[in-house]
This record gives sequence, C-alpha cells and structure tokens, in this order.
Amino acid sequence: MRELRTERGWTQADLAVHLSVSRQTINAIEKEKFDPSLPVAFRLARLFGLPIEDIFADEA
Repeated sequence: MRELRTERGWTQADLAVHLSVSRQTINAIEKEKFDPSLPVAFRLARLFGLPIEDIFADEA
C-alpha cells in the first residue's frame, strides 16, 4: 500500500482523507500492525483500481 500511495505522491494524511480514516490508521496498516476493515479494504481497491488481493498479500 505504501508503494501505491507514494507513486501518486500522496502522504499518509492524503490517503487518510481519501479513505475517511485517520493518518494513524494508514500508518498502522502500512506497518502491518493493523488489518483494515473490509469496507476500508474495498475503498482502497477502488481508489487504486486494483483487486484487494493485489494490495494485501495473504502471508499465511
């Protein structure tokens, strides 16, 4: 997610505004300390025009 965000020249705060979440939430997701809710994951996928699977890899 960080790569997608920086490719667009967005800060964490910019992405947070697009997703209606806090900058701290973006930071936690990027540091893999927090998994986004399904609604946030779907908004991310739509925003970047990618399937959720391309944004979040299942490491299990």
